[in-house]
Amino acid sequence: MKFCPNCGTQLEEGALSCPGCGAAFTVQPAAPVYVDPTDHTGEFDPADISENKVFAMLPYLLSVVGVIVALLAKTDSRYAAFHVRQYLKICVCQVLVTIISAVLVFTLIVPIAGLICELILLVVDVICFVQVCEGKAREPAIVKRFRFLK
Repeated sequence: MKFCPNCGTQLEEGALSCPGCGAAFTVQPAAPVYVDPTDHTGEFDPADISENKVFAMLPYLLSVVGVIVALLAKTDSRYAAFHVRQYLKICVCQVLVTIISAVLVFTLIVPIAGLICELILLVVDVICFVQVCEGKAREPAIVKRFRFLK
């Protein structure tokens, strides 16, 4: 039940003005709902997610062996393929950081920065694993802007 904020008269639903004092009311537009552009969970069939969650976890657990097993075992699962692609983005970053650290090992600061980057990528890997456990399909932080392996 609504009441006029000006005089306290009881209002009918959807009233645009107060019958008692004549005060006009403005209709408040609904607040826009935020949709995360990196969350692709809604694009997948819930049955595909529940049936192939284990195969989606394998790349994050077993690295390249997990990628191979997931691709060979579940060729028809879009959910498992999504997580294989996301892991491969992380893996490419890890390889690049390792190569740069190895080439510039004589600088001493670059290998330390490379080690920190590797630890950050490991944390991203763990976060992705947890998201698979929850049945989510989100692009990982840091590598989500990379548009290769869509």
